[in-house]
Amino acid sequence: MKKSSLLLAVLLCFTSYFVSAQIVTVGTEAMFPTKNIVENAVNSKAHTTLVAAVKAADLVATLQTKGPFTVFAPVNDAFENLPSGTVENLLKPENKATLSKILTYHVVAGKFDFDAISKAINAGKGLATFTTVSGGKLFATMNGSHNIMLKDENGQTANISTYDVLQSNGVIHVIDAVVLPKM
Repeated sequence: MKKSSLLLAVLLCFTSYFVSAQIVTVGTEAMFPTKNIVENAVNSKAHTTLVAAVKAADLVATLQTKGPFTVFAPVNDAFENLPSGTVENLLKPENKATLSKILTYHVVAGKFDFDAISKAINAGKGLATFTTVSGGKLFATMNGSHNIMLKDENGQTANISTYDVLQSNGVIHVIDAVVLPKM
C-alpha cells in the first residue's frame, strides 16, 4: 500500500471514530451533531410530547435557526407527572402564549455543555444562574460528582439524565421533570 493511501485510510478511520464518538443515543434513537435541535428531537420517541408542544407553540422555526441554544428537554414521563389535564390544556390554541413561555423557559441562549455548566456552578460557589429565553431564571447546582440538578423559580427540581447531546445549533440536555417559570 502506498504511503499516501495508508495515510488517507488512517485519516478516514480517525474521522469516522471522532464523528461516531459524538453521537449520543436518546431513548433508542441516535442524535446526530450535524442535525439541528428540531431535526433530532422529532426522532426521539422519548420526546414526543415536547415535540408536539413545540409545534403547538409555533417554535419550530426558532429552534431551527443558527442559535446556539442550550435546551433542557423534558422526557414524556416528565409531562405525564404534571397534574392531570395540564398538557391537554396547554396545547389548546387559546393557551399558546403560556405554552410558549413554559417551553422557552427550558431554553438558554448559548451553548452550555456539562463542562460549561459545572464551571459556572463552581464560579458561583455552588450555584449557577441562567437567564432563559423567556426571561426567567433557572438555577443549576451539582448533585453528586457528575450530576447537575436544575431548580426552577418555584423551587421544583429536575435532574439532567443525559448530557451533551450536541446539535448543529447548540446542545440538548435531557431532564426528568418539567421546570416552570413564575407565572
